[in-house]
Amino acid sequence: MNEPRRVEVHPGREAVVEFDPETTFECVDSCTWCCHHGVMLYEEDTYALAEHANLAETTTTVRGERFVTREPKAREAHAAADGQACGFLREDGLCALHAEADWKPTRCSVYPLSVRREDGEIHVGLRESAPEHCEGLDVSERRLIDVLPEFLPPQLWELPNPDSYREL
Repeated sequence: MNEPRRVEVHPGREAVVEFDPETTFECVDSCTWCCHHGVMLYEEDTYALAEHANLAETTTTVRGERFVTREPKAREAHAAADGQACGFLREDGLCALHAEADWKPTRCSVYPLSVRREDGEIHVGLRESAPEHCEGLDVSERRLIDVLPEFLPPQLWELPNPDSYREL
């Protein structure tokens, strides 16, 4: 494990980085692992999603938190073991929200990173399951530490609990 380091991600907003700074990531077309588990929506995401979809049809509330619904997928390659994935995952493996509206929920932006608040600070690591399942790790020259603002929206610092491990 590398020594954690503080990195300014946005002006005045630091994160404690707990992953190898040499780790690279680039989304790979054939991989949809991040779409299999249910996408939790933060309040700001819910408002943004309402501009693109009917919330009553595309979300569900579990334990007081709103998630994008999961639905059966016809193609095994784009579904979890139970045959389901995010309702916005198209059969071609692309996200309808990202491809058609150039927007995606915060939790989708964060992947393959994990986020948690500890002692008032944002800590960022690599999701435990990512090395085993995420095909985009270490396939490019794009170091995660160099592009953290793309993965960590400023709103994460405003949330009382930005924990990225909550699943549907």
